[in-house]
Amino acid sequence: MKVTIRKVGDAYEAYIPKKDMEEKVVEQDTPHVWGGIIKLSNGWRFQMPELAADTRLPITVEARKLGDDE
Repeated sequence: MKVTIRKVGDAYEAYIPKKDMEEKVVEQDTPHVWGGIIKLSNGWRFQMPELAADTRLPITVEARKLGDDE
């Protein structure tokens, strides 16, 4: 699923164009959002691709949406 990541202050936000939805990133496995799992404020979780920590934002990436059991 396409996800656009941007940084607002010290926090990350995710925009999902297919759903026209914007949510805050409330949890992440890594200090940056790349290469780990992020959780959005609505409860959705995504496996994010491996990118460099200094990747310029905003950027749209292909991320895998995870179910509750993953």
